[in-house]
Amino acid sequence: MKTNYLMLHTITRIVALIILSFSVYLFFAGHYTPGGGFIGGLMFSCGLLLLYLSFDLSKIQTVLPIDFEKVIAIGLLIGIGTGLNSMLFGDPFLTMYFDYFSIWPFGEVALTTTTPFAIAIFLVVVGVALLTILTIAGDEA
Repeated sequence: MKTNYLMLHTITRIVALIILSFSVYLFFAGHYTPGGGFIGGLMFSCGLLLLYLSFDLSKIQTVLPIDFEKVIAIGLLIGIGTGLNSMLFGDPFLTMYFDYFSIWPFGEVALTTTTPFAIAIFLVVVGVALLTILTIAGDEA
């Protein structure tokens, strides 16, 4: 007899969408309030983990064929690149820059080099959390 998980899958999709959206909010709120790359990455990992728990592991891997080792490597490269960028201008490693720019549809916008560093932290946290959990979950012994 086949079990029907229609209600579980429907609610999981809705809740995962809410968690993933909230993680993006936490990421962007991190410049002015507590939050940022780390907590946004943890929330994003929780949203993806919820999908992995509700649906079959192989089904999610066919829909989202993400190699989390590469995600970690890309995050580390972005983080190191952000730090080395300041050294090109003769400043210490990881010196962050901040300025206001006028961008046509948005008006005056504050841009900072902490955003790529926060993206790097976000990617590393998502990669490490999900790689660890999925490696443990895939262990047969």
